[in-house]
Amino acid sequence: MAKPSFFLGLALAAALSTVGVSAQAGSGIDVVLNQAKIVKLARSADTIVLGNPAIVDASVQDSTTIVLTGKGFGVTNLVVLDESGAAIIDEQVSVSRGTASSVRIYRRADIQTLSCTPYCESSYKTDAERASEAEMRATQ
Repeated sequence: MAKPSFFLGLALAAALSTVGVSAQAGSGIDVVLNQAKIVKLARSADTIVLGNPAIVDASVQDSTTIVLTGKGFGVTNLVVLDESGAAIIDEQVSVSRGTASSVRIYRRADIQTLSCTPYCESSYKTDAERASEAEMRATQ
């Protein structure tokens, strides 16, 4: 038979995990460009809404796990609803570079992005980055 302290420990762990979820509410979600971030939900999701899918993509791992992937720089929002239409998550999602190990070189209208980890080489560009660079060229 398990000791009462074991059950007390389980109850405390459950309470702390609930506090952790509510403490994160309103703080936003940071995602690194071209990387995935796992978001665990307090209850099963029914609907996922992305403000701008060119900035972040969401895929469903299971009913309580969403994987966000940074596709372009910027800020958008993520809304996750349960079966009754109540919001589980309603947060801003910010996509940015994870480290300062990348460099952008501007030569008039030409823009080159280098990933310097540890040697500087041309980095992969998403469609959103290419579109952003094309817009910058058009305004110059």
